[in-house]
Order: sequence, then structure tokens, then C-alpha cells
Amino acid sequence: MARPASAGGDTSRLNKRMAELGLCSRREADDWIAQGWVKVNGEVAPMGLQVTAADRIEVDKIAQGFQEQRVTILLNKPIGYVSGQAEDGHTPAVALINPRTHWREDPSRNRFSPPQLRGLAPCGRLDIDSVGLLVLTQDGRVARQIIGEDSEVDKEYLVRVVYQAPGQAVPRHPGERSVPLQEIDERDPVSTNVQAVFPKELLERLRHGLSLDGEPLKPAKVEWQNPEQLRFVLTEGKKRQIRRMCELVGLKVVGLKRIRIGRVTLGNLPVGQWRYLGPHERF
Repeated sequence: MARPASAGGDTSRLNKRMAELGLCSRREADDWIAQGWVKVNGEVAPMGLQVTAADRIEVDKIAQGFQEQRVTILLNKPIGYVSGQAEDGHTPAVALINPRTHWREDPSRNRFSPPQLRGLAPCGRLDIDSVGLLVLTQDGRVARQIIGEDSEVDKEYLVRVVYQAPGQAVPRHPGERSVPLQEIDERDPVSTNVQAVFPKELLERLRHGLSLDGEPLKPAKVEWQNPEQLRFVLTEGKKRQIRRMCELVGLKVVGLKRIRIGRVTLGNLPVGQWRYLGPHERF
């Protein structure tokens, strides 16, 4: 029977407490508790146990061994692949994870094996016609760090735009399919000086002052990268957020590429190829 493990203090479920401590995800915690691999104050913990911050939680080395075998993969997603489950006949990005597409210059000592695909899930969205860094992981700790409710990991994007003036860009519903975007290459020639005609006060609104779905957005870092390309750094990830933000100030997004998540960058990883997150890399 679930019970407080010690008297006094606020309590929470053991699986939630383990996730807060960064030991694992809640789902992993439930699996480990069911296997008898978790002890609280020296006793094997039952499912649903309530604990306090003062309780001592120990995890069996067997569980730690399973966790160490779990992989995190960095993919340079091309246009035409959806980040999550297959939809509208489009192929999910996980289909690109195979030996043929493994980057030859990956410094990791890991070698691909089919069990690495088991439970491999994307950490966040990257739309079908957006490109760049997509993280897929078997490790619940990594997923929670990137997309958890209390995540503070920022994400950096290069966004090519055209200016239609306020009111000319038609706001779209988050679920509505947009016109396909173009692939961004930093070496592309600049043909339109959007920066010269885009009002500075609207750039300030992109940084702070916009709302989506009735909620104010968190402050964002938005700078011109070149005369037709913006650099966005966001700490939240609402559906189609950048495109919808741009529409509110008269900009139309024609290309979007994610180049960084936290401290991990896309770097020289070729389009359509992947590598393992290194043992010393942290988001």
C-alpha cells in the first residue's frame, strides 16, 4: 500500500520525485519500481509510494546498466520527413536511422544495432518542410530535459522571410498545412533586402509582446543574420510558433532550419545523416 515514507514535509509520488532528481523518466521509474530495482530508505519501494525530499532513494545497478545502453541520436532532418508518427503518407524521420545514413565522421564509438530503434522517440517537433537538428532518444532523462514542462533548454533557428507588410500575411490555424518551405543554405545568395524595409518596432514585437492561442509568449532573441534571414532563439515550442509569430508582424517564412538545441549544435552533420550524442555532450 502507498504510504508516506517519512513523517513531515510535502510528499510526491516516487516516480515523479525520481524524474525531478534526473534519475530517469516517470515511465522508466515505474518500470524499475515494478522490477524491484528501487529502494527508499533501504526498503524495496512499492508502486505508488509517496516520498518526501528527505527520503533516500537508491537505484539498483541493473537499472543503471540498462540506462547506459540507451542512445541519443542527432539527425539533420531533410525536407519531406515528419518528426513523429507517420501522417498523410509521409515517412517519419526515424526511418532515416540506419547504417547507411550513419555519418562517417561520427566520433562516437557506438555502433548501430536494431535494438537502438526500440523506443527511439523525437524530442520535439520539426515540421515536414523544416530542416535541421532533430534529437531522437531512448533516454527519458534527455527527453525531459529538452521538452519537459520545466525545460529551460533554448533552441536556435535560421529563418528566411519575405515581408508582406502588417495585415497582409494571413494568420493560420496551428494545424493548417502551409505552403512548402525552401531548404536553407547559409551560402545562398541574398536577393531581397527584407531587413531594410522591415520596421524596427516590429522586430521588437517579435522579441517580446506577441501572443499565441491567447497566451503571451516568452521573450525571444531575434536578430538579422543577413538581409533576408533572421536568427531566432526560443525557450518554448508551440506548434508552428515561428511561422505564426512572423505572420503577426507581416513576415512570411519561406525557409526554416534548426541549428542548435541547448549546447548541442548541428555542426557539419550532412543533410539526411545522423550521429550519436557523445558521452561528454550535454544539452
